[in-house]
Amino acid sequence: MHFQHPEFLYYMLPPLFILFGLLLTQKSSQESFFSEEVMSKLRVSANTLTLKARNGLFFMMAVLMVIALAGPVIDEGKVEIKAKSADIMIALDISDSMLAEDVYPNRLKLAKQKALELLRLAPDERVGVIGFAKNSYLVSPLSFDSAAVAFLLRALDTNSITEKGTNFLSMLDVVDNSIKKESKKYLLILSDGGDKEDFSEEISFAKEKNIAVFILGMGTTKGAPIKKANGSFIKQNGEIMVSKLNENIKELATATGGVYIQSLNSDADIKAMLSEIESHSEKKELKSQEISRFIPLFYYPLGLALLILLIATSSMSKREKVNLPSLFILGLLIFNTQNVNAGVLDFMELEKAKKAYEAGKYKESEKVYSEYKKSSQNAETNYNIANSLYKQGKFKEAIGSYEKATFDDKTKRAKNFSNLGNAHVKAGEKEGLQKAVKAYENSLKIEEDEETRENMEAVKKAIKEQEEQKKQDKKDNKDDKNKDKKDKSDKDDKSDKSDKKDEKNKNKSDKDQQSDEEKKKEQEEQDKKDKKNKDKKSEEKKKNEAEELKDQNSTAQQQPSQAKPMQMSDEEEKKWLKQLSKKQTTYLYKLSPTNNKFEENNDEKPW
Repeated sequence: MHFQHPEFLYYMLPPLFILFGLLLTQKSSQESFFSEEVMSKLRVSANTLTLKARNGLFFMMAVLMVIALAGPVIDEGKVEIKAKSADIMIALDISDSMLAEDVYPNRLKLAKQKALELLRLAPDERVGVIGFAKNSYLVSPLSFDSAAVAFLLRALDTNSITEKGTNFLSMLDVVDNSIKKESKKYLLILSDGGDKEDFSEEISFAKEKNIAVFILGMGTTKGAPIKKANGSFIKQNGEIMVSKLNENIKELATATGGVYIQSLNSDADIKAMLSEIESHSEKKELKSQEISRFIPLFYYPLGLALLILLIATSSMSKREKVNLPSLFILGLLIFNTQNVNAGVLDFMELEKAKKAYEAGKYKESEKVYSEYKKSSQNAETNYNIANSLYKQGKFKEAIGSYEKATFDDKTKRAKNFSNLGNAHVKAGEKEGLQKAVKAYENSLKIEEDEETRENMEAVKKAIKEQEEQKKQDKKDNKDDKNKDKKDKSDKDDKSDKSDKKDEKNKNKSDKDQQSDEEKKKEQEEQDKKDKKNKDKKSEEKKKNEAEELKDQNSTAQQQPSQAKPMQMSDEEEKKWLKQLSKKQTTYLYKLSPTNNKFEENNDEKPW
């Protein structure tokens, strides 16, 4: 036995030993603080693998996997393999006569299909391709790469060679130059035979060069006209030429040790041709190689490593004994029929309550659940009773039943808290909304529910609106008090202002009255002075009048009498003097033309 890849052992096993050596000798963190005696008392024996034992198993598993990677094998000796092939050269006629459509789709396309089928049927043979018309060209040398040969074969058409005609001798010369001269050469020609009748020259050349010719005749003896690319037909001397299969070419095949077969629309002809070539050909050895044979053994260490992995990752412990009930207790359970019958019939009552609840008969459902509760105290019963009470609008009673229902199942417990929150909202208690929020939060802590969260957000919004409303009411009450106080203060201020105004007006009135009295006194004094002056003037006037009368009387007789001028009456004079004596110089007075009295215009504005 040896290893195919021993480098895995050299490069992976040493670091593996070092790594697991450190792991196996490393102490746990507790052992650095406590002694072994204390640790033995603190440890709990679980009858499972210890940490060191588990690490040892992992180490063995890693070693076995490295051995499997190294590839252990047992030698069975060496076998010599030889590569043999009958080299086949395919010669494809690409002259214009191959465009005749006496076979479908035409001779050239059908010939290429036959050659491609040969490549598919003989993948282990070396195949080459020659294209020929008047001249011949090597398209692909002999090769095992059938895909590359097929690619080159598909690209051949009548435009690949410009010189027209069919020259078989030129093609045979190319075959001779393409294959080693000392070996037997096998040539497959796909052609309509051209127009040549005598092939003696080609036969002698093929025999000389040791070429066995196999021919697959393309076309029919009836023939067909040759269509050009523009759709017209090839003409000679004004007449359409008809190309026919030249059967004389079969002499070239039979004379050189080959086979002639006329083509068919099926694959039978090319299969028969390949069979003939293989039967006539002598496959030569191309190369030989000795290959070692061995029996692989990697799966044995790999399987053992997987088994160790299973043991290391499992926790096997001693089985605990289960004490089965005695026959006496089992008999009591069997023969205690009264309790058993009651328990068996319970499902009928529960089904009746459930149907009543679904039918909307919540009162009846509550009654049945309450009767069942007397014999069976469980969370489910309290929960169902609470739902029935909630549907009847008895929210406070439903709250009590929801609080009694304590489920072990998370989903049911979350639903119970959610329904409890709904009941608190509907009950309309003083702190019902706060209790509802708390119940919703308990439900969401256990299990997330979109509907419960929406309810909680709505209740929180309602609480916020209530708080804002309370603040607004307090603010409104405060504003009302401030308004009353302000109105009272404004009223007092207004009253004070009114009193001050009255007092001011009174002072002004007293002042005006005092001024009028002073003016009156002054006026009286002035009147007295005026009266004295008047009396004095009156006396002087009377004296003057008396003197004038004397003068007039003395001169009356000498001169004619004159008109006496108009004089002011005493009453008018007094009034005039009275007006002049006033100190009001800012008013204009006029003498009335009717009664010659001065009138005071109180509505006239000052100048």
